[in-house]
Amino acid sequence: MLALAVVLGAYGCSSSSMMDDTSATVPAIEPKPMTEVTPPSPDPRVGLKAGLFDAEEAIWNLNMLSQTPPPKDFVGVTNSDLAFKDNYVFQGNYNGVIVWDVSNPRSPELVVDYLCPASQSDVSVYGNLLFVSGEGFGGRLDCGTEGVQTAVSQERLRGIRIFDITNVEEPKYIANVQTCRGSHTHSLLKDPEDDENVYVYVSGSAPVRPAEEMPECVNAMPEDDPNSSLFRIEVIKVPLDNPQEAAIVSSPRIFEDLKAPPTHGLAPADLERVREAKERGAFVVEIGGSPRVLPDRFVNQLMGNVMQQRGNETGEPTAADSAALREQLPDMIAQMFGGGDAKERGPNQCHDITLYPEIGLAGGACEGYGLLLDITDPVNPKRVDAVADSNFSYWHSATFSNDGKKILFTDEWGGGGQPKCRETDPYEWGANALFTINDNREMEFQSYYKLPAPQTELENCVAHNGSLIPVPGREIMVQSWYQGGISVFDWTDVSNPVEIAFHDRGPTDSTSMGMGGSWSVYWYNGLIINSEIARGLDIFELEPSPYITQNEIDAANTIELDYLNAQGQPMFEWPTTFALAKAYVDQLDRNDGLSDADIASLRAGISSAERGNKNVLNELAGTIEAKAGSSSHSEKVHTLAQTLRDLASM
Repeated sequence: MLALAVVLGAYGCSSSSMMDDTSATVPAIEPKPMTEVTPPSPDPRVGLKAGLFDAEEAIWNLNMLSQTPPPKDFVGVTNSDLAFKDNYVFQGNYNGVIVWDVSNPRSPELVVDYLCPASQSDVSVYGNLLFVSGEGFGGRLDCGTEGVQTAVSQERLRGIRIFDITNVEEPKYIANVQTCRGSHTHSLLKDPEDDENVYVYVSGSAPVRPAEEMPECVNAMPEDDPNSSLFRIEVIKVPLDNPQEAAIVSSPRIFEDLKAPPTHGLAPADLERVREAKERGAFVVEIGGSPRVLPDRFVNQLMGNVMQQRGNETGEPTAADSAALREQLPDMIAQMFGGGDAKERGPNQCHDITLYPEIGLAGGACEGYGLLLDITDPVNPKRVDAVADSNFSYWHSATFSNDGKKILFTDEWGGGGQPKCRETDPYEWGANALFTINDNREMEFQSYYKLPAPQTELENCVAHNGSLIPVPGREIMVQSWYQGGISVFDWTDVSNPVEIAFHDRGPTDSTSMGMGGSWSVYWYNGLIINSEIARGLDIFELEPSPYITQNEIDAANTIELDYLNAQGQPMFEWPTTFALAKAYVDQLDRNDGLSDADIASLRAGISSAERGNKNVLNELAGTIEAKAGSSSHSEKVHTLAQTLRDLASM
């Protein structure tokens, strides 16, 4: 039994429409302004007991529906990103893909665990197709588990695998597209103007393949060879009626003319770690001018490559293998992070590219820069703006506001394998940076948001993947922080983001750093679904609180998606419902957009209309619209008035 530290009292869930005909509706929980958020104190996330499947937990304003461990072939192997289709959740894992049926979110059912090793196995879906990233040197074209034992091999898979999931229970491996640097992540683009194809943007971070393995791969600087495999992304075109013909159609160089970004040094705790690591003979590399301790999982991956080159097939690295890796590391790191003159150059790659086709833009989180891309021509994305920040270490992912006027970038300081949420770490490091986008499509910095609960030295913690929760009229996001857990925060006021809900566990191990925590967490059709690196799949739902009412949750849950991919952002359009109207009333109440008397009148009138007296809606709309000019939230008043008229006409 998990020890659950439930904080604050449980909030009531009664509907705000439960009243008689003559009384104003009184919500079960009075909305409070975001400036009055009062999180639990002391923070229950601090000091949680460790454990793999029995760690202590803390939760606030969320309801845990289920926790499901991974199937046996995937236990102890990293769970990665998620994709969604119908009632299915596709969970990537370094050993393959796990498919869950979440029709009953309190008891997810395993549909299939498809064994097909390749890091990171990031996933996307469209129609009856599943796309899976492969970047590691041991991934095989045939999905075999024995790996690849030689430095050059025609059996190696580094790129995109494509599966037919017409029968989800029996995925069929139908095609692959090989790339020169593999696919660390990918983004799936459905162009609104093209119903015959989908496009996959590929970001690869591994060293360039040897030409003996793929002749078209060129390990040289672009100025030395215009066909260089560096400083570019790949665009794959996938014909929907013949996905076996999927192929790379362009390699855009969206990084041209970018200089090396400003950087910050190491935190005091990290400087001490580097000193200790050097003393014990660990692998220390220099990235962006700063020394960094190479995480064990990367050491193991690179060591395996060196062992293959040296013909060591024993499975155990020798002293000579270690010496060879130390000698090759500077060149390997230079390839991964910008070439031999990395200190002078800008980004070599993107990590994630978030595609928002409805507005024709993408947000590229590209190592040392955040990019804004025009994707109206999907084959030829163009950079329209770029921002850098000395407080950022590694621009990792991006999220737009629903209206496309704001963008949020995450900083994966430390690469996700290090503790970067310590009490001594600067707030601005390993955080989110929030920008507005002006009419000239330029990004303007506004503020930072970082997980407010300090984590221990034994918890890898930094900003990672998340998504918007479709609360109308607000920007609310749920986000993973590895072993910092998940955080739900409101960034409607882009200058003052505020946390409103969370879930966290103690470290996976009480004595040493063990990988675990939330890799990614997304809202999908009323559920908040979390890919837990070590522990499996978590499913939550929002609980009403003073900071998000039941009406707002109900309005969000009227959005029903057919599918969702991690790096493909849909535009939310809310159907006309009473929940939508009541959500807007709650927001006007929270922000003092109308008087208390007007709010009470609106709630009473809407309640009456729900019981059949729709005649009152047009009258309400006219009354409040006449007061819009004196409201500090006149736009929302007009939106509410139009919603009331739409309800009256239904």
